[in-house]
Amino acid sequence: MFAPPRWAALLATPLVTLGVAIGPADAAAAHQLSITPAVTRAALDPALVAGRGARVAFAEQEAEHAVTTGVVLSPDRTAYTLASEASGRSAVTLDPGEYVEFTLPKAANAITVRYSLPDAPAGGGITAPLSVGTPGGTRTMTLTSQFSWLYNQYPFSNDPQAGLLHPDWWITECACVPAATEPAPVISKPFRPAHFYDEQRLLLGRTYRAGDKIRLTARQAPTTIDLLDSELVGAPKVDLGGVNVLLFGADPTGRRDAAPAIEKAIAFAKKIHRAVYLPPGVFQVNRHLVVDDVTITGAGNWYTKVKGHEVALDPPAADGSVHTGVGFYGKDAAQGGSRNVHLADFAIEGDVRERIDTDQVNAIGGAMSDSSISGLHLRHTKVGLWFDGPMSNVKVLGNIIVDQIADGLNFHTGVTGSLARDNFVRNTGDDALAMWAEKTTNSGNTFDRNTVQTPTLANGIAIYGGTDTTVSGNLVADPIREGSGIHAGSRFGAEPFAGYLRIADNTTVRAGTFDLNWKIGLGAIWFFALDKSINADIQVTGDHFLDSTYNAIMLVSDWAVKDQYSITGAHFKDIRVDGTGTSVVSARAAGGATFENVDARNVGAVGVNNCGSFHFTPSGSEFTLSDLGGNDGGWLSPFAPNVITCDDRPPVVAPPAPSAW
Repeated sequence: MFAPPRWAALLATPLVTLGVAIGPADAAAAHQLSITPAVTRAALDPALVAGRGARVAFAEQEAEHAVTTGVVLSPDRTAYTLASEASGRSAVTLDPGEYVEFTLPKAANAITVRYSLPDAPAGGGITAPLSVGTPGGTRTMTLTSQFSWLYNQYPFSNDPQAGLLHPDWWITECACVPAATEPAPVISKPFRPAHFYDEQRLLLGRTYRAGDKIRLTARQAPTTIDLLDSELVGAPKVDLGGVNVLLFGADPTGRRDAAPAIEKAIAFAKKIHRAVYLPPGVFQVNRHLVVDDVTITGAGNWYTKVKGHEVALDPPAADGSVHTGVGFYGKDAAQGGSRNVHLADFAIEGDVRERIDTDQVNAIGGAMSDSSISGLHLRHTKVGLWFDGPMSNVKVLGNIIVDQIADGLNFHTGVTGSLARDNFVRNTGDDALAMWAEKTTNSGNTFDRNTVQTPTLANGIAIYGGTDTTVSGNLVADPIREGSGIHAGSRFGAEPFAGYLRIADNTTVRAGTFDLNWKIGLGAIWFFALDKSINADIQVTGDHFLDSTYNAIMLVSDWAVKDQYSITGAHFKDIRVDGTGTSVVSARAAGGATFENVDARNVGAVGVNNCGSFHFTPSGSEFTLSDLGGNDGGWLSPFAPNVITCDDRPPVVAPPAPSAW
């Protein structure tokens, strides 16, 4: 499936690698795309996304815009490639001795490097050093691929040579059910490799000025560098009035289990009505800390880390978990849940390397009402924050959630009146931000001004049912497969959409992936009626859909229920569509939507792909597009209200890069 990598001969032991597509770089000489430091947001000119997405302290710089002696990967949106999972769909691969050099755009004393290393031949990952050259000397980061590289079908495997996990499932690679096909198809291995990247942070020990150089040099293994985030981190925070966990015997070196000492500090703090303080250090915790009516603060997420190992459970827990691990959990909702929990300014780092959906190995979990989670850095857990309601009024503010096996954040089952704002989410293995109204509906929740980048599976933002929901001011970039930028779906047993669904002032870029089952491209925003009709008041207003891989807007029902369920009550207003690989709108359902001031340019195919519910009657499509005026670009009027233009798989025409409107 992939060409042999040019550096394969350098390795004494074969590793699991992906071939690299060589871009316009000469490996014998430094490659430079720009003279001044190229600062981006989601690999875009920041001016294109002003006022949208999370307000973060770091500056993002893409490796493909830096000086390098390595190879720039040609842009690619095909799943299972290093380029497709990179921010902006390109990165730089370094052989040992090659470098990529960044120029700091402003003063910084800390960096985050997003990278990929090859896997070990039998899976499980490798480690390799990366030299970090600065004006003050050279330091070493020890990189690892132990938390990367998943293979195969859901729920995935760490074994690159494993056979199909579900040979009785239809797969697109052979357009067959392998177990029911004679002769048996030959399925290439590794099958569907994914989740290639990880990231590491490094305090540089001193502050460097704008214009100083940071050079990253591979030393022992081929290393792909996606980007560098640079930041000026303040001094550690000190809470002299808090209950310091060191006084109760917590080991800040990470060598001894600190969980009992932290629990003693929590109990004492609750008695005297004080906060718990986690000072700088690494605190080993290998199980859940159950929190209720307590405030726990750290010295800052660069300085205080709560880190743990995944631990096997024998017998399994009552909830089906076969492992436990580090996490701060509210009490179970069935026990009344927790209240007045406030967690701030520390990091939680787990040890989760495989997806087992029954496992409660999330950084934050349980039910927490009237609570807040802020300033945390969450990494290497199954899910960053998974709340199981009923519960209300939780605020998730200003966190960094990266390198998760599954979701970044999920408001699940009866979560009401809650808010997620200013969170930065990168490299999740499922929906980055989700609301899932399973069994008990969610209500009155908001996702506002978050940034989502490179979810390797599913959607950037997903809303599964619920009442009076708002998704506003978010920035979503580079979903990889079987999902898209923003999604609203009546699926997974969710309660119906009711009241309003407001999707306002968001930006998606390079969104829209290829669905393996339907074998068609998805919209940057897509609505899916699978379990029931979608007929709430849907207001999509002020959104920008930039450089969409396929269509910008998709409304679809599954073939088996196309005559049962429809999508109605959707209103699109003041929308900008800058670049689509195919259409502006794809309608594959019965129902209708209105369009007002929806402007489009650089459209790759016919403006509207309208299949309706596929009956193709003389009266036209079963989906009606109502033109309320101001829809510039000529994309709508020839096809309104219900002209059949059904072509699900037109040639994809890559649009030019987005630009100022």
